[in-house]
Amino acid sequence: MVEFFTHNMAPIMFAALVIFLLMGYPVAFSLAANGLLFAFIGIELGLFAPDFLQALPFRVLGVMNNETLLAIPFFTFMGLILERSGMAEDLLDTIGQLFGPARGGLAYAVIFVGALLAATTGVVAASVISMGLISLPIMLRYGYDRRLAAGVIAASGTLAQIIPPSLVLIVMADQLGKSVGDMYHGALVPGLVLTALYAGYVFLVTMIKPEFAPALPPEARSLRGAALLGRVLFVLIPPLVLIGLVLGTIFIGVATPTEGGAMGAFGALVLAGLKRKINMPLMLHALDSTAKLSTFVIFILIGARVFSLTFYGVEGDKWVQGLLTGLPGGQVGFLIVVNILVFVLAFFLDFFELAFIIVPLLGPAAAALGIDLIWFGVMLGVNMQTSFMHPPFGFSLFYLRSVAPRSSYIDKITKRRTEGVTTAQIYWGAIPFVVIQCIMVALVIAFPQMVTHYKKAGSGVDPSTIKIEIPDMGYGDPAPGGGGNGQKTDDFGMPPPPDFLPPAPK
Repeated sequence: MVEFFTHNMAPIMFAALVIFLLMGYPVAFSLAANGLLFAFIGIELGLFAPDFLQALPFRVLGVMNNETLLAIPFFTFMGLILERSGMAEDLLDTIGQLFGPARGGLAYAVIFVGALLAATTGVVAASVISMGLISLPIMLRYGYDRRLAAGVIAASGTLAQIIPPSLVLIVMADQLGKSVGDMYHGALVPGLVLTALYAGYVFLVTMIKPEFAPALPPEARSLRGAALLGRVLFVLIPPLVLIGLVLGTIFIGVATPTEGGAMGAFGALVLAGLKRKINMPLMLHALDSTAKLSTFVIFILIGARVFSLTFYGVEGDKWVQGLLTGLPGGQVGFLIVVNILVFVLAFFLDFFELAFIIVPLLGPAAAALGIDLIWFGVMLGVNMQTSFMHPPFGFSLFYLRSVAPRSSYIDKITKRRTEGVTTAQIYWGAIPFVVIQCIMVALVIAFPQMVTHYKKAGSGVDPSTIKIEIPDMGYGDPAPGGGGNGQKTDDFGMPPPPDFLPPAPK
């Protein structure tokens, strides 16, 4: 038994972590406890050097000193302020009027506003809850199929995970050791393509089942012509300016993601102030929620550092790398297995847990196979979106369930009794969008240039203009095999090291 444990400590350690998580223990504490437990077992069996534990304080301090992670509280605070300032309500109301005359117009408006909120908030909960409270009653009022309405709202909220400034992309870049700016560049096109696929699905539904997504009746269209156009511009300009301020400065290299997040948080406060929505309850709620989410992320990251210290100490990284790089099919086989693994784990883990536990193990194997890590990270980011949509544990479905009416109610406009939305309808509505997200993963694999276009920007430096001059070190003019003073030199014109050492002192 001891011999079996000795030769298989890494897989046993990983299996133990899965058991801990399935038993319902908090992720951060499961990671840390697992790491320390197996560290002590490894020390007793002579498989783990005790000196490794001396590095633990430095790994924890490394988390605290990571400036990239400062972008998470900034973007979270920005999203919460914008959500509480009523921006989502104004956008949904106005864009709904713009698309209302078309079949599926309200669904298109939800998708468009979901993408816009994703580019300004980066927080799934804020997007789903806002659109669920505002759009769902309107869609039910005018006869939308409940499964379609629930699926569109839940899926559009998850766009905040792939469209910059996404929190998951920040974590992904940190775990893969890559630039957040490059990750944002690479994820922009896939995020827009995924938005278009959502809209394409709604269009397909309106062609096959037009009664599932009717147009707004004439009496529901309160704005027309120039008044509608003027209101659309008035509502769209502030978020577009904020997007340009945040993402534009990051993309052109003027600001780091952390600095961009700080500007976004300040811009959100300015917009809320212009709407006269700034008050003490709003600030307290935003600060409290931001502190909770940031603490949650840091605790998971510290637990992941403890786990990985022991896992690498027992050469678990080599076990994972050998397991994955030895798969048949090379890169294609590796990508297929990894995506299936992440898809299955997304039924039980959210994106933070996947990013901190799985990605650090997959990154070295991907690099060993010559896979671009930015492309790999964006592909995983699209796949990990499904963790928000998987029935029955998807967080986006939970957020929508918390605000959707469970039983029948009297509509405040039509004064008619309207049936509520069942949990089964929410789950069935999510399934087509999970399929679309899987199709998007396949598109990213088939067309990597959607992501790798970030490389075309380059550094702006022409390598042919770079000239390196070696200063004269006093050894004379170098010549092949000899120096200017007749002394023998190596290929770089430097004298060879002496072939003897002075006698040791007695």
